[in-house]
Amino acid sequence: MNKIEDELQFEFVRASGPGGQNVNKVATAVQLRFDARNSPSLPEQVKSRLVKLAGKRITVDGVLVIEARRFRTQEQNRFDALEKFYELLKKAYEKPKPRKKTKPTRTSKEKRLKEKKVRGDVKRGRQTKTFE
Repeated sequence: MNKIEDELQFEFVRASGPGGQNVNKVATAVQLRFDARNSPSLPEQVKSRLVKLAGKRITVDGVLVIEARRFRTQEQNRFDALEKFYELLKKAYEKPKPRKKTKPTRTSKEKRLKEKKVRGDVKRGRQTKTFE
């Protein structure tokens, strides 16, 4: 995973929230950037799963942006951003279990048909009968 660490970029910006007098002076919030789509250290399947998992955090260019502004210090926020990134990466490496197709049981088919019949009877009871 050392290759991946070389591809990470950190940008420090001003954060809203806790910080007291320093909140308008010190850039403590962290933006971690990782070019997920063009990363040479990730297999294609992992890249596609990572893009899917990232959702709104991925840009049009395929760059993953993770923001961390929970703490008052750059160091803690940097660590928090790294933690979030590795958690997301861990989920992307997990292969989803393939879905096994199943057929409905005989009982469930009969139950569904019975409910349809009852619903049809209710609707038929609502109709107004016109005699000409």
